[in-house]
This record gives sequence, C-alpha cells and structure tokens, in this order.
Amino acid sequence: MAATAPMLIHVESLQTAVPMRMAGAGKSLPIAVSGPPLTAAELQRRFRAVLYYRGAGAEAEAAARERAAWVKESLCAALVDHPEMAGRLRRRGDGGNDDDDDGRLWEVKLRDTGVRLVQASVEATMAEFLEARGVDRERKEAALALWTDVDVHEPDICAPLFMQLTRFSDGGYAVGVSCSLLLADPLSLIGFLKSWARKNAEMQAQSKHVAHPVIQYTHYIQSPGAAKRVKSGTSTLGIATTAADDSTTTTTTVLFGAPDTTSDHRALAAACVGMASKRLGGAKQPPRFTVMARDSSKGLHVQTCCGTVGYGDREACHGHGHGLAARVAQWSEAGLEDLALEGSKPVHVSYSISSSADEGLVVVMPAGGAQLLISVTVPNYM
Repeated sequence: MAATAPMLIHVESLQTAVPMRMAGAGKSLPIAVSGPPLTAAELQRRFRAVLYYRGAGAEAEAAARERAAWVKESLCAALVDHPEMAGRLRRRGDGGNDDDDDGRLWEVKLRDTGVRLVQASVEATMAEFLEARGVDRERKEAALALWTDVDVHEPDICAPLFMQLTRFSDGGYAVGVSCSLLLADPLSLIGFLKSWARKNAEMQAQSKHVAHPVIQYTHYIQSPGAAKRVKSGTSTLGIATTAADDSTTTTTTVLFGAPDTTSDHRALAAACVGMASKRLGGAKQPPRFTVMARDSSKGLHVQTCCGTVGYGDREACHGHGHGLAARVAQWSEAGLEDLALEGSKPVHVSYSISSSADEGLVVVMPAGGAQLLISVTVPNYM
C-alpha cells in the first residue's frame, strides 16, 4: 500500500490565555506519588481530545481571526471559575528545586501559567482527516493538538494544557486539547470545556448588543495573505500518543463505570486492568500499572503497582470482593459530543490517553451521583 502523503500544518500564532480576574492565587493542589519518583516519560502522560466542526465553506481570514479571538477571550473568562486549569506543575518544596524532595512530592499551583493557545491551518480538508483510520488517524490528529514534553528538571516552565484551533482548507475547523493527567483527569477537563463553550456562547450573544472591544479590534487588522507563520510541519511529525516506536506494540483505552463505594482504588484498578487486557485479547498482563485518583480535597494520588499483585482481585469488578459492579462505558457518556460552538455540535470527537507502551495506566474519576468512570490504558501485545 502506498504511503499516505503528508499534510502540511502551519502554526500561525502561539498565545497564552490567563484568567480575566484573580482567582485561586497562592493556592495549590498536592500530588503524592507512591512508588518510584516520576520519570521523564511518566510526566508525558496526557489526555487528548479533538473536536471537528463544519464550517460555511472556505472562510475569509478575518472570520478565522475573529473566531480565534473569541476562543481566547472566552477561555480567559472561563478560567476565572477553573483556576486549576491555568495551573503550573511543579515539585513541592522551596522554590520547586529537584533537591527539595525525592521526586515524589508535586503540586499544581493554581492560575500560575495559563492555557497555551495555538492557532493553525492545514493544507487538507476535514474529510481527509476523518477518512483516515487506525494509526494513520492517530498520526494526523497528533498535529491537531500540540503538546510539548514536560521537562523532568524544570517542569514549572512547561505548559501542562494546550488548546489548538486548526482550520481546514474547506472551512471546517478542529479544536484540539492536550492536557497533562497530573493537571486534570479527562472528566475534569471535559467539564472545563463545557464551561468554556457556555461562556463563549454567552459572550458572543452579548456582543450583538454591545461590541466587544477586542473582537472589534480584529476587524481592523489588515492581512493581504496568510497570517505570518510561526512554524510549519507535516502531520507525520510528533507521533506520540498511542503508537509506540515499536510498531508491533500499541496501547488501547477501555472505559468502565462503577459505583463509588470504596476508597481501595488499587484493587479496583487491578481488576479493571485484568478485564481490559482480557477484553482486548492480550496474551500477557502489563508488568506494572499506575493508578491516578483524586481524593475528596482534589489532591491527586499516583500509585505504581506491580502487575503481578492484585490481579486476583479482578472479580471485584463483577460484584464480588468489594461488592463493586463495573460495566463497560463509552467516552460519549461524558457529553463532549454535545459541545456546541457557533451554534453547531461537532461532527466527530476523538479521544486518546497517552502512556508508556509497556505499562498499564488507570485513571479513576468521580462521575457524579456516587459513580466512578475508570479509564484503563493497556498495551496490545501482538
């Protein structure tokens, strides 16, 4: 089969959205690591979502600039109520230096960095992206949600949350988000995105009566051609999320729903890792798995477990042991498919969790109503 032609992506601007008003200044959320200190690879664990929207044909540059301006303004407004999403990842200690602890104490300092906002364009239609399948789709979508690796020595200078607005040549556009799992779990991020979409709609509705000064200013920007490009590259670069360097090993995420009736997340995680591996037909269990779960104070616990410990508890997910009854769940239950922008819902939403190709990763998320959503990302051993 002939190789797919690369698609050129142009990064046209890199900005930062910060809260409009002071909120949560000086506060932080603790991250406690049980097990070995976090490695550089483990700091790259993240959730990615890409939402595709239809446009009204090939749009003018001015319309694209105005949309991007609204995205930034509404992000700044939404961050007031979600200061953790503007947080900075840092080691917990005096000044956040490596020598202040043994690498097991971290924190998210609220409203300390902002959301990195990327505006880009791609020399392809939205249909060309949506027609891709499997690893080819993963490679293309990695270019729709920028991510730069967190530096293990200087994590505080790295952005843990990116939002990218990419327009296609046919007028469609995509909103891509990459978020560190140390900053927020997928459900928390989705909740923030819903809040942002509501704020975006409210502000645009208000502007019909009173012109928004920032948006009004974009109408005076003269640009005879494409915006000055910051960077260009092909969508085959930066492959990182679900395909490992070894093409015979990929990771897949399975979701489970379960009642929130126990604080023993390790036993629940072990059971669900076993179920996920079995469901995917894996011949081997991951050598280890990591559990990420927040407590009632929103502090995050990261626990690494040996893959041979606790798998005997997998029956807990079937109503035995701890009395937990798990079911297979879907990302669509989180409601991101209903996130409307400019009056339209996305035509497609993709989800991806990035983890190391040789381990299991379990994220335990409160889902409301005394329920949990559990994502289990495991390797597919061929």
